[in-house]
Amino acid sequence: MTDHNTLSFKKLIQYFWIAVSGKETEFTTGSIRKAIFMLSIPMILEMLMESIFALVDIAYVSKVSVNAVATIGLTESVITLVYALAIGLSMAATAVVARRIGEKDVQGAKVAAVQAISLGVLISVIIGIVGILFAKEILALMGGEPDLIEEGFGYTKFMIGGNITVVLLFLINAIFRGAGNASIAMWALVLSNGLNIILDPMFIFGFGPIPEYGVMGAAIATNIGRGSAVLFQLGILFFGWGKIKLALSDLVLNFKVMVNLIKVSLGGIAQFLIGTSSWIFLMRIMSEFGSEILAGYTIAIRVMMFTLMPSWGMSNAAATLVGQNLGAKQPDRAEISVWKTGKYNAIFMGTVSLVYLIFAKQIISWFNTTPDVVKNGSLCLQVIAAGYIFYAYGMVVSQAFNGAGDTKTPTKINLISFWMFQLPLAYIAALVLEWGAMGVFLAITLAEVVLAILAIVWFKKGNWKQVQV
Repeated sequence: MTDHNTLSFKKLIQYFWIAVSGKETEFTTGSIRKAIFMLSIPMILEMLMESIFALVDIAYVSKVSVNAVATIGLTESVITLVYALAIGLSMAATAVVARRIGEKDVQGAKVAAVQAISLGVLISVIIGIVGILFAKEILALMGGEPDLIEEGFGYTKFMIGGNITVVLLFLINAIFRGAGNASIAMWALVLSNGLNIILDPMFIFGFGPIPEYGVMGAAIATNIGRGSAVLFQLGILFFGWGKIKLALSDLVLNFKVMVNLIKVSLGGIAQFLIGTSSWIFLMRIMSEFGSEILAGYTIAIRVMMFTLMPSWGMSNAAATLVGQNLGAKQPDRAEISVWKTGKYNAIFMGTVSLVYLIFAKQIISWFNTTPDVVKNGSLCLQVIAAGYIFYAYGMVVSQAFNGAGDTKTPTKINLISFWMFQLPLAYIAALVLEWGAMGVFLAITLAEVVLAILAIVWFKKGNWKQVQV
């Protein structure tokens, strides 16, 4: 028995090393469990790096002031609109690249990659100009008080103004994932967030010749870290070892492929615009209850991102498996991959929810010890964690639709769950029934339960297997 366990452990370590080094990229044959493991491990590590940075960032900024934390909350609720565009386009890139790789059409995958990057640059430049010119107005629109705006507008200007770094980081990583090179995407985020963690305290509190920038320093450090990672990604695309290797001759605009990408990405963009605009509305409701409650909510959301990101990593693995297996004309293998990934995700999320339910107050107090911040942050953590097993299936199944190029179905599901259910419930519970912040937390949890149920019902119909991209 011991020999068998040792053998299994050795094999697990071996698989882990192959997964992070990116030596294996064939996911349309062989063991489905192994394919999920090989894709999930680098994607989970990639997302874990992103969430570690989010926590480190908020821990440093918490030492500046409550206003600084609230500034991040307000800015991020706006910059999620940028993420919506980046992630929507990324979904399309993953779906199209995965399908072409599954069909063994590497040249087609290259063409799709170039068009996706071109679109990303165009969108981010336009948004960046708006962010630089109207940072103060954006914070005022979100309900920021005058002293908060004065302290925090520099952060907003740098984060939205430098959005090209995050757009390209998301987008090029999506191309790598679609090709099955999840380990390259992981190393790009290791570089990005490793630099962020080192540079954050230097720019926030000052270091040697670097002056003390306060909360704005967090944005400067983030842009430097992400910008460096984008240069690394471009280096791999042109000179590296990935399945997709670009030459200067590939840098040609192909409007037919671009239009196809835009069509597929519209559903992805709509999904995130629906989801993120509902988060903005929730943040606006939360701002009615003052900076301390808003700070508690912001910290709780950051803590939750720490565990949602690895879960998102598993969901991304499902998207790649669906795209590549549909390309290889194996729809049944694609479906089995989704149910297996959902089960593993549910086990992970269920375990995490127990930790949050038991230790919520201690976790929030690591970041801030103000009684109202701890009280509301821990309540938020506990209420939302109660629905984590539903989140697990909801995320995986939604991403499976996206991996198939069926971005319309999750858009409909998001519309029903967030706009028609979550927002009215949050408004009525928090402000009309005067349940306060608790009304918002309950609305978030119940909306995710509705989303998971709708996603599973629609997925079982099987229409996603017929989608062409």
